[in-house]
Amino acid sequence: MDARTTARYGLAGIRLVNGVVALLAPQTMARSLGAAPAQPALLHVLRMFGVRTVVLGAELLLLKDARTVDRALRVGTLIHASDALSAACAWRDGVLAPRPGLTATAISTLNVALTLVAQQPRRLPLTCRAPEGSHHA
Repeated sequence: MDARTTARYGLAGIRLVNGVVALLAPQTMARSLGAAPAQPALLHVLRMFGVRTVVLGAELLLLKDARTVDRALRVGTLIHASDALSAACAWRDGVLAPRPGLTATAISTLNVALTLVAQQPRRLPLTCRAPEGSHHA
């Protein structure tokens, strides 16, 4: 498996794990963020985050057309960059405590890096042979 594919499937795994936890166990996700898990509005927002994140993860596993996958990765770069910025701002402003703020920022930044690696153009192997049908003197 090449680096592009490894990054794609790694990102899908991170998205699916985080999305399923947020969707099915939002109290656990709230505690990991240092928030009180009894806030109904927070639990609702975490479930919405979970749905979005599961869909994004499933896309990377189910899409087969290279152009569609590349589009999903480009959109993912924007989504994860905005998540990283949002987490960093929440951390800076004290909305997130230091450890959860660092963790949320780091995970989203890792996701950005994985989308970028997964989008790298495929490299063609270098050969010294002349192409078929060409004539060299």
